[in-house]
Amino acid sequence: MEFWFSEFHTPDVKHSIRVNRHLYSRQSEYQRIDIFETPEFGRVLTLDGNVMLTERDEFIYDEMITHVPMAVHQQCQDILVIGAGDGGVVRELTRYDRVRSVDLVEMDPAVVEACRNYLPGNACRLDDSRVHIHFENALKFIRSCEAEYDLIIVDSTDPFGPSEGLFTKEFYGSCYHALRDDGIMVNQQGSPFYKEDALAMQRSHQRIVSTFPISKVYQAHIPTYAAGYWLFGFASKKYHPVNDLDAAAWEKLHLHTRYYTTRLHVGSFWLPAFLEDMLQEVEP
Repeated sequence: MEFWFSEFHTPDVKHSIRVNRHLYSRQSEYQRIDIFETPEFGRVLTLDGNVMLTERDEFIYDEMITHVPMAVHQQCQDILVIGAGDGGVVRELTRYDRVRSVDLVEMDPAVVEACRNYLPGNACRLDDSRVHIHFENALKFIRSCEAEYDLIIVDSTDPFGPSEGLFTKEFYGSCYHALRDDGIMVNQQGSPFYKEDALAMQRSHQRIVSTFPISKVYQAHIPTYAAGYWLFGFASKKYHPVNDLDAAAWEKLHLHTRYYTTRLHVGSFWLPAFLEDMLQEVEP
């Protein structure tokens, strides 16, 4: 008998992946955590029945949420990562010698434990001496921060349920105050394709635009996410994500990537017409 994992992207759209083995399952204090072994996507992490990452395509998400701001802010040293308990973002950040400190704020210790045991390709740098893991509520953590970080990466789940507070105007205001004068905040903005996701994206973008002087959206193709089309937000006090990109300096680092390039960096900010229209609807 075949075993399939299915995730509803809308009430009328379902994405299914054939499963070889159910490797891990736990109901933590916060959420249901499952890890599956699949023939097409390798190991798959799901939270409350939603795909968070797969071994096959996680590099796309982690590279795009990390290297875009790092290629723009060439002096970035102190970084706050919210969520990302799987370790993929931390893995990419610790490839930079200039990084001095990474504070990882993850609500659920069980996620980190599961990924250490079953997704070592992601969690392989969580023990780097520059990485400090805080198991606590990100909203409370960031309220006490003032001009401490060069970069904040918000790698949260979607803006429903436990992560809803990470998409509010109050939270973005706290991020603004936690950043230094030339700081950058990058967050996942979801998919603009299905109606409910698109409305959530517009709300988030509207709140970020009202908080930061520079706010742009960029895109990537991630096969296992809704519609295979995903957005990120780039918000900054000083740097423009394209005009201030120093492609030559980043390329001199000789970081091998599988998705990100400086050419793609520029192209990812060129958005299709329907998405430009959706963003303009909520911008001042």
